[in-house]
Amino acid sequence: MSSTRVTVVCFATHVPFSGVLNCSAVTINDVRWHCRSGSPFWSGSRNQCSLDRRDGCYRRGVNADRDELVRLLQAYAGEAERLSQVFAERHALHATDLAALLAVMQADRAGDPLTPGRLGRHLGLSSGATTAVVDRLERADHVRRARDDRDRRRITLHYGAAADQVASAFFGPLGARMEEVLAGYDAAELAAARRFLGDATEMVRDYRQAVTGDPV
Repeated sequence: MSSTRVTVVCFATHVPFSGVLNCSAVTINDVRWHCRSGSPFWSGSRNQCSLDRRDGCYRRGVNADRDELVRLLQAYAGEAERLSQVFAERHALHATDLAALLAVMQADRAGDPLTPGRLGRHLGLSSGATTAVVDRLERADHVRRARDDRDRRRITLHYGAAADQVASAFFGPLGARMEEVLAGYDAAELAAARRFLGDATEMVRDYRQAVTGDPV
């Protein structure tokens, strides 16, 4: 079997490199195929081996654009998670405390503050564990408890002054950079992106609720 030298792209590191794909033939098209020569797998964005062999290529997906979009979403989520971990480490926050703080801040800013019960269901914690998390965050002035104006028996959670200060200092520059990125898209592109992200978020939420039985 002949070997054909082609240029492929390693999507794991985004570094172009050249390699020998042990295929009988290579067809150039717009469909992404996974190719390998031994181990590990190599991803070629425009390479297709004509034979499906152990040391050849196999098709990853018919629609390369959709595959790439999913990959980019996963990459974005991974980078956001890593950045959150950096924030947590710098401010001595446990992973659960950080998740609680982010949930409280997002709900508070959306005008729908969480109760301790809703926070516990969101985090998958017992009532006692949720109370311990809120107590720690409250002592650090990251979260404050307040009584609902309409129902004094109901406690809601709001982010505190310390949380606002450290979050603004850490994530403020990121927000400015995001504005620069968004400025490169016109209204129609932003509308399409907003619709896709909204639909994708709702789909993932529905699936999570289906597999966990949790309506929250």
